[in-house]
Amino acid sequence: MKKLILIDSNALIHRSFHALPPLTTRSGELVNAVYGFSSILLRVINELKPDYIVAAFDLAAPTFRHIAYEEYKAKRPKTPDELCKQIPRAKEILKALNIPVLEKEGFEADDIIGTMAKRIGKDGVEVLIITGDLDTLQLIDKNIRVYTPKRGLSDTVIYGEKEVEERYGLKVSQMIDYKALRGDPSDNIPGVKGIGEKGACNLLKEFGTLENLYQKLDKLTEKQIIDSPSLSKNVVEKLKTNKQMAFFSKKLVTIHLKVPLKITLKELDWQKKYDIDKIKVLFNELNFQTLIKRLPGYVIEPEIQPEQKNLF
Repeated sequence: MKKLILIDSNALIHRSFHALPPLTTRSGELVNAVYGFSSILLRVINELKPDYIVAAFDLAAPTFRHIAYEEYKAKRPKTPDELCKQIPRAKEILKALNIPVLEKEGFEADDIIGTMAKRIGKDGVEVLIITGDLDTLQLIDKNIRVYTPKRGLSDTVIYGEKEVEERYGLKVSQMIDYKALRGDPSDNIPGVKGIGEKGACNLLKEFGTLENLYQKLDKLTEKQIIDSPSLSKNVVEKLKTNKQMAFFSKKLVTIHLKVPLKITLKELDWQKKYDIDKIKVLFNELNFQTLIKRLPGYVIEPEIQPEQKNLF
């Protein structure tokens, strides 16, 4: 099968910025996030050997989620200027590697990734999503997997349907309802107040879906609640009180799969366009000499020996 890599650029840049100590070029430019991002990118290319690559970015403009819910991501601390200044550099790296950058006003990178993954995965292409968080686990199917750094930037985990079930005890199809119940503090999505990860997992193991849970909730007898492995009077009260928010949270956490994108698979074929000399120039400017040796197609240049005179 042909292989497509979808890069969740903002997530990886943020992860790199916080995982690495301050690194500066000889001119004093801070480049720790750019270095970490480039390092992950090269590792992914060398290990996975993709046929196609595309990088998705968030835009500063509000998305449809911000419009629907004013408090969406409201509690996130302001992105440091030291990080913001490195994003254009990361885009320079991608351009030098001839990797297309996709952005769409009103949508997040996850929505772009979801749209591309489902559209191209249907064509029998293997899709790997490279990300720093696990929001995209809901996209996994037989052709789509999620590749994410684990410890800092040096270790990675690849999630498929089996790995999701091993970690959560849930099917991929239940991951949206899982986030709807437990919420997402990082995005300020409330979910059902008082229901955490374990509680959400237990409820979905017993009832399957959010819709089925609420359909049965009003019909349960007191004995059935007592006998239930996931319910108690306290949990039932929390669920009933926060029913509207649970379904609203589900809308917020669901990745949009129909972002209007005008790009073809042929345009993502990076191997035909890759020019190692372009990226070498940029890496030298950024003092990323150690990364040059990891570039696909890099060949160690022979040392030039000094000319010797014939003594005989």
